[in-house]
Parts: sequence; C-alpha cells; structure tokens
Amino acid sequence: LLDWVKYKGNPVLVPPPGIGVKDFRDPTTAWTGPQNGQWLLTIGSKIGKTGIALVYETSNFTSFKLLDGVLHAVPGTGMWECVDFYPVSTKKTNGLDTSYNGPGVKHVLKASLDDNKQDHYAIGTYDLAKNKWTPDNPELDCGIGLRLDYGKYYASKTFYDPKKQRRVLWGWIGETDSESADLQKGWASVQSIPRTVLYDKKTGTHLLQWPVEEIESLRVGDPTVKEVDLQPGSIELLRVDSAAELDIEVSFEVDKVALQGIIEADHVGFSCSTSEGAASRGILGPFGVIVIADQTLSELTPVYFYISKEADGRAETHFCADQTRSSEAPGVGKQVYGSSVPVLDGEKHSMRLLVDHSIVESFAQGGRTV
Repeated sequence: LLDWVKYKGNPVLVPPPGIGVKDFRDPTTAWTGPQNGQWLLTIGSKIGKTGIALVYETSNFTSFKLLDGVLHAVPGTGMWECVDFYPVSTKKTNGLDTSYNGPGVKHVLKASLDDNKQDHYAIGTYDLAKNKWTPDNPELDCGIGLRLDYGKYYASKTFYDPKKQRRVLWGWIGETDSESADLQKGWASVQSIPRTVLYDKKTGTHLLQWPVEEIESLRVGDPTVKEVDLQPGSIELLRVDSAAELDIEVSFEVDKVALQGIIEADHVGFSCSTSEGAASRGILGPFGVIVIADQTLSELTPVYFYISKEADGRAETHFCADQTRSSEAPGVGKQVYGSSVPVLDGEKHSMRLLVDHSIVESFAQGGRTV
C-alpha cells in the first residue's frame, strides 16, 4: 500500500471521559464478537496507577462504541502500552487466528508497562459474552508475573500467519548506545528476530517462544559440533569463522548424583539481576556459553545457567545474560539480565543463542524463558 487518502472523519477513536489524551494508544488486531458482523478490539490505558485494557466494538471500523467495564485491570502496573490479546491452543502445536475461541483454548493478555519499559504477559480464560479475561493464576497476573523477555525488549506485538498457521511475535530492542554513537553508526535500536509463540503444555504456565524457521536459511557451511566434559572454572574454546553472527544450540547434562548430594543452601533468594554475574561462582554454576569475546577475555558476554539451592533443599534454575564485561565503552548498558526457568524432570538444561553483532537473543528450555 503506497498511496493513502486520509479519512475525513478522523479521529475515529478518542479517549473516553476520565482518560488522559496521552493514556490511550496502540489498538490490537480485531477479533469477531458474539453478534453477526461485530468486531472487537482492545486499547491500553490507565486509571491512576492501575493499568487497564478497554474494549471497543465496531461493524465498519470508522465508528466505535466502548463496551461497559474493562477487559482486565491490574493495580500498580501503570500505563499499558502495546496491549496484545490472542488465543493459544492447549492441545495442538499450531498458532490460532485471533478470533478463535472455544474448548482447548487459553487467551494470552500482554502489556508493555510504560513505567519500567518491560513486556509482561499472563495466560487465562476469556469470556466473550461478559467482556472479561481472568488469569489462571492471580499471582502471575499481567504486569506482576511473567515477562516475554527478561532483557532489553519492549513494545512487542503478534500477528497470525494463516499460510503456516503460526502466531509470530515481533519486538523492539532498544540499544543503550549514546546519541552520538547512534548518529555515527547510522541507526538507533533494532527489531528482534521474529518468534513463533505457543502454549507450554508441560508447565501450563508459560509460553514457548522460538525463532521462526526462516532464520535457519541464513546458516552457511557445515555446523561445528563439540562435546565436552566441563569442570569447575574451565573454558573450552570453539573455533568459528565469525564470532559476530552465530546460531548456537547447546545442552548441558548436570550430574544428578552431585546435585542431590549437595545439602547446604547456596545463594538463597538468588536472582540474575542482583547477582555479581558470571564471575561469581557457586556450588552449582554458572555454566553456559561465552560469546562476543576478544582474545584476552577483557570483553565477553556470558549467557549461562545457575542452579541455586534453597533452604528447603529445593533446586531452582536461573537463566542469565551478563553484560557487565560486554564492552569497555563508557555509557552503555552493563546489567545482568535473566530470570528463573522451570527445568522439568527428564529435561536437560538447553539454550539457543542468536548472535548478531550488537545483539544476543537467548532462549532457554525451548523458549520457556527468553
């Protein structure tokens, strides 16, 4: 579509009474309503510090009516930007059209929180007749529970691809270079690699995000395969043609006897973001992959697992990406990102990394945590 004629009846949507003019944006893809010819869409907003999703109905996409109540609201989460709302199948392994509803279906509500620039989601049940969405677990509600991505990732949206029957997710990666550096290199921030989105039937609480299959067409040459027995503190060098563009898949088999034999608590309440990064060694980690490293290891980016033992003896796995030594340049982000990730019985610790010069996208346990 190259040529446009502006509609004379603009604006077709304006904020309702009590909603600020800046607190009303980013409509979703529409889905069919319960009445013939009716379409529904939701828009993010806020009332005070409560994030909300408003729902409008239309039959022609030029005149809209606000439905009573809200689709959902979560106190304390602030303005909801880029709200996304779509169904996922609990039975099948394909994506669903936005209007799909019925048995074997859950609905995902996702919001980009303007206050902290994080993309959160929750899985729940949508009552089309009552215009209400309810989270499966209130403790994992939208904005206070799971995030789509625990790194620098924001303002994402999905669409349904009917040709391949998949739901595809795009996100924005805001780099942390200075404005002068952006001007020098010729761009500011990048788009993420598109990902497919599926319901995680094993956990019932998470989504699975995975790079679209088209990415594999970028691979050249024969794959490099290496199997190693990692010892504490060891680094195994993997020789590749270019360290700046890589698609890495790796799995780790943890010694179960050693894991069960460790009784004492180690880093109780551990979290990636408050830890000292990959340089801090515990009894059960870190173990992972170092990328974008120079010869002297003065600059490097570790992506790793860390297993902490709680006071009750329960093991919890964390998936972290450490930027603290990624660059010697001043003024760029140097955080440790990450989150806990469920590793179920019989599963190895697995990760896939997409390295593209300034960006490292990391997927743990088949995309359960990213």
